[in-house]
Amino acid sequence: MATEVERKFLVATDAWRAGAQGARYCQGYIDTSDDTTVRIRIAGEEAFITVKGPTSGITRAEFEYPIPLEDAQAMLRDLCRQPLILKTRYDVPYGGKTWSVDVFGAENSGLVLAEIELDHPAEQVDLPPWVGQEVTHDPRYRNSALSSEPIPRPEHA
Repeated sequence: MATEVERKFLVATDAWRAGAQGARYCQGYIDTSDDTTVRIRIAGEEAFITVKGPTSGITRAEFEYPIPLEDAQAMLRDLCRQPLILKTRYDVPYGGKTWSVDVFGAENSGLVLAEIELDHPAEQVDLPPWVGQEVTHDPRYRNSALSSEPIPRPEHA
């Protein structure tokens, strides 16, 4: 079984931006009746469907598969709850790992989150000086929650 082990942080400064290259993402969520999440994502010219199980600590089952771009566009338009998540994702190396820094747009404009995927739940990771408060256990910062309850930064609200 595929497993995602991830920690998530608010980003405190722009120090991560030096030399970072980003890709535009558009993603939406298909409503389910339990703790399962079904995500449709377009990243550049690629599209994926992802099914995630319930979270236990910082771990959850995750299954991701490529799908045709046209199918993803139709699902985002016709099946996903609105608003969609619009963001630019940057891969930022730090401490021998690659962090994902998401700069949100649209309803979540101004929100910047950093994620690090780990090999196992007890793995220790060096925190970059540009990360702030950890929000791993705060369900409001899950992308699926941000699509129905946006959290713009106050200066962008």
